[in-house]
Amino acid sequence: GFFYGIPLLLGGLALKAAELEPVTFTQPTTEEIVTLREKQATPIQNQLRKDVTRYRYGQKRHLEESLNLLGLSPTDEEAPILKGLREIDINDNYALVLEFSSPSIPLDTWLQKQDKLSSFFGPNIKAEVNQPAEGKIDLVLITTSEV
Repeated sequence: GFFYGIPLLLGGLALKAAELEPVTFTQPTTEEIVTLREKQATPIQNQLRKDVTRYRYGQKRHLEESLNLLGLSPTDEEAPILKGLREIDINDNYALVLEFSSPSIPLDTWLQKQDKLSSFFGPNIKAEVNQPAEGKIDLVLITTSEV
């Protein structure tokens, strides 16, 4: 038993070291929004919400690969960090808002990627980028038609 215990312990410690905490909702999701989500959310919106709100292993940041593919993560130090998310209603359309800390990637860079973000997270998604405060970016993924 002893010889099996050491590798299991080391494996467990390695997983714990590579553990990425879930992102939390920054405001409660109302029943109305849940109903809207159930009717309109795209499979990609649902998968994103589920992926970032659970523990991940072997990744440094949530959406690490996606941000790299979109050219929004030139280096590990400059990469935006997903800090929270919320679900909202925009003109009777379901929207998933991803809240990033992005001190190194300016708003202009995010805005230049807006069309690319829409197609990357699409179909049936319109991406909007907002800057609620200096160094903060909200990526709003809005459904464009009922799914």
